[in-house]
Amino acid sequence: MAADKRGSKTVRDLLLSLVVLGFVVFVIYIFIPHDSQADPVKVVPFSVELGQARRDAPYPVAGPEGLGADWRSTSVTYDAADPKNVTWHIGFVDPDQQYVAVEQSNGASDAFVASVTLNSHRDGTRTVTAGGHTWERWTGGRYTALVLKDPKVTTVVLGTAQDAQLKQMAAALQERGGH
Repeated sequence: MAADKRGSKTVRDLLLSLVVLGFVVFVIYIFIPHDSQADPVKVVPFSVELGQARRDAPYPVAGPEGLGADWRSTSVTYDAADPKNVTWHIGFVDPDQQYVAVEQSNGASDAFVASVTLNSHRDGTRTVTAGGHTWERWTGGRYTALVLKDPKVTTVVLGTAQDAQLKQMAAALQERGGH
């Protein structure tokens, strides 16, 4: 008979524990902010880093000008640790909620393009004209990319966005600085 009492106590204790745990979860849910309507994109200003890159980089640094407020910058990095491979990155969410980034480096062009485009490849001889430049079009990896190779710097506009958005970003780029 002792086993029966102990068995029913165990079930009762389990149920009480579940009720207490449920109450704790409910209280946590009430007090932790959760806004399902909030925009998950955190905008990151880039003007300070762009200014620094334009002062320090050994090449003219590209930054977008004239894009609408619906283009939101989400990431920015400037790395000058290796003078032979100075990199500049700025990422955006475009008006269609797709990713678009600008990548630049004075390092080895082919290795840089393969790295930032996640192994895209040249789309035949297809080119795109934007911002007064003729860009190579790259596809096949995770991103579609527009690539502009110059003796001093390789510039890549890449992303999950449609070609029109990539072209709009490429056209908005203004290069300044460099030494």
